[in-house]
Amino acid sequence: MFLHRILGRTLFAAARSEASPAGAAAAKAYNPLEAFFEAERSQEDDTPVVYGRSWKASELRLKSWDDLQKLWYVLLKEKNMLMSQRQMLHAQNLRFPNPERLPKVRKSMCRIKHVLTERAIDEPDPRRSAEMKRMINAL
Repeated sequence: MFLHRILGRTLFAAARSEASPAGAAAAKAYNPLEAFFEAERSQEDDTPVVYGRSWKASELRLKSWDDLQKLWYVLLKEKNMLMSQRQMLHAQNLRFPNPERLPKVRKSMCRIKHVLTERAIDEPDPRRSAEMKRMINAL
């Protein structure tokens, strides 16, 4: 939040002042640093936000290899965003909101690796199984 405000004011001030209102919305959409932070909520909005649960292994077993790979990178991006936000708030001596989100993401990532390892073990071709295990361990 604090970093977002500083970067928004200093680095991108010139681009925002020169752009038209339609261009300002487009410039804001392409800010690469916003991916590391959650969207700011107003201070008046005190209603608690309820986040989802972690993925179950039984649900992940139904997904294809490509779907699991996409889900892995979505979870990795979420984990990176949460850890960046936690570090930024810790540096400002502020409380990290909803700390239970990070364990949910980690559990889901661990379960994806578990499901992929099960598939690699069940693979009849030993060379393909070894290659799958190397790919999983690289995650």
